[in-house]
Order: sequence, then structure tokens, then C-alpha cells
Amino acid sequence: MKALLGVLTRSLGEVTFPPVCVSCAGLVEAGDYRHVCGKCAEKFEFIEAPACLVCGHPFYGELAGERMCPHCEGLAPAFREGRTCVLFKGPARALVHELKYHRGFYALADIEAAIRHVPRVLELARDAVLVPVPLHPRKERERGFNQTLLLAECFARAAGGATRVEQPLRREIDTVSQTVFDRKTRRMNLKNAFALVRGVAINADQHYVLIDDVFTTGSTLNSCARVLRRAGCLKLDVVTFGHG
Repeated sequence: MKALLGVLTRSLGEVTFPPVCVSCAGLVEAGDYRHVCGKCAEKFEFIEAPACLVCGHPFYGELAGERMCPHCEGLAPAFREGRTCVLFKGPARALVHELKYHRGFYALADIEAAIRHVPRVLELARDAVLVPVPLHPRKERERGFNQTLLLAECFARAAGGATRVEQPLRREIDTVSQTVFDRKTRRMNLKNAFALVRGVAINADQHYVLIDDVFTTGSTLNSCARVLRRAGCLKLDVVTFGHG
């Protein structure tokens, strides 16, 4: 009864105040997404195989030989494989930015709906322990939440099975935003930035998957991966919502 009342209340609210598309600001009619209109939904660029085994970026045309894209040359990944749901532009970028910078928690439902469109990503995450990239405590207090933890919970629900979220990592160094730096500078800035939470034990037989919102140079994810590797993690992969 309570759930039905919630649905009726939400439906009445959407009749009175129709949802607006986070990408184009147009009105959203009934469809797969509640905050992305039909036209913008067609602009999601979901990633299918073949794709780079490190960052998940798609290969276009026929693939022969190397399975690492030029974007990942020199990364030396400390994880086995990386997969990504969607190219980080258009509605994908708008949803994450709405969540991350405007506390738009309502975007999580559409992010999860988009995740469900990429079975190969869910296959990698299913039955694994999902590890969100941590924020520094100061930044998390300032923001009020860790968006990557919320994304990890979306992946866990979408993947199903025994998939669960744990937080064995902590951020030691309060680094500035890395978005403007190249891979070499990021790697230097992120040296010793992450550590294992005190008292946490890594199960060498367990499959772990690092989760982040977007794969850019891979430096942050690789820094986290090195910590888990040193702690005894043998089965480690990476999943991100977007690539860009």
C-alpha cells in the first residue's frame, strides 16, 4: 500500500511538474528514462565489443593484433581488464554532472537504466566485490556524498547475483582536481594518494572490481589498483560508467 501510494504521488507530481531532460532541458515523455528525453536517449553511445581491454574504449572497424588502444599506451595497468558502459558525452555526461555537482540524486535511476543496456559490463561485475574510488574525507564532507559509491550501488543492483559493494580503500592525500593534467603529472600527483583501510583484509580468491564514474587517463584507477595488488588482490578488474 505504501509503495502504491508513493507511485501515485510521484505520478501526480510529474503530471503537475513534467520532468525536464538533463541534457537539452526539453520535456520528457514516457520512455526508458525519467530525466532524458527520447531524442537525447538516442545519443547514448553504448560500448560493445571489440573494445580496448584496458580502458574499454571501442575499436571501430575490424580489429587485428593489439588489444590495447593508443590512449592506454604507457599506462602499465595493475588490473586485468577494464570495461566502460558509454562514451562520456551528451546525456551520459549530463547525468553524471547533475549528480556530482548539483546533488541530483534523481539522476541515479537513469544512470542505472543506462547501465542495464550494457550486458558485457554487467557480466564483468556480477558476483564481484565492487570497490568505489574513495574521496578524501574533506571533499566528501564538502560534497556530502561520494558519487562513485552511489554509482557502485547502481552497478551492484543492475548486475544482481552475489554482487556487493565494499570500501576497503581510503584516500590519504587531498589532491586537486586532476582533469587538466596529463597522465605523467596525474601519476606523480597520485603517488601514495590511496591506502588500504586499517584492519581490512583482502581475500585473494575473491573477484574485485574497481568502480569510477569516468575513465580518462586511468591514473586514478591504476593508483587504487596498485594498493589492492600489494594487499594480495589477484583477481582485479575495472568498470566505469563513462569513457572520455
